[in-house]
Amino acid sequence: MEAILSSFLTKYNYWVFIGLVMIGMYALIAKRNLVKKIIGMNIFQTAVILFYVSIGAKQGSTIPILDSGHGHDAHHAVQAIDYINPLPHVLMLTAIVVSVATLGVALALAIKVHQQYGTLEEDEIAAQIDKP
Repeated sequence: MEAILSSFLTKYNYWVFIGLVMIGMYALIAKRNLVKKIIGMNIFQTAVILFYVSIGAKQGSTIPILDSGHGHDAHHAVQAIDYINPLPHVLMLTAIVVSVATLGVALALAIKVHQQYGTLEEDEIAAQIDKP
């Protein structure tokens, strides 16, 4: 039992990821209000960003900046295991920008839908669209 608790506590970021994905998916599937769906989408995107940042981290590693290369150990072999892979973090910076842009466009569309139909509830919008 102690091993399970220790594993849970050391991998808490993955449990947070799972929780956020579940909350985001629930909001996307179960909610009928467009703004609530947009918030669920944003929570889901945040969970994915958290996951990629989590898998990019390594205990005991350093940033991948090498010394100048001058001196007596200028020709030593570089061990990749000693360095953090910066690619997931760089990609997540791009994903954050895309997430903010997606949120902005989605909210702007929600405003237009509300101006057009007077509501943000999917059922009411569908009923108005189906009217001849």
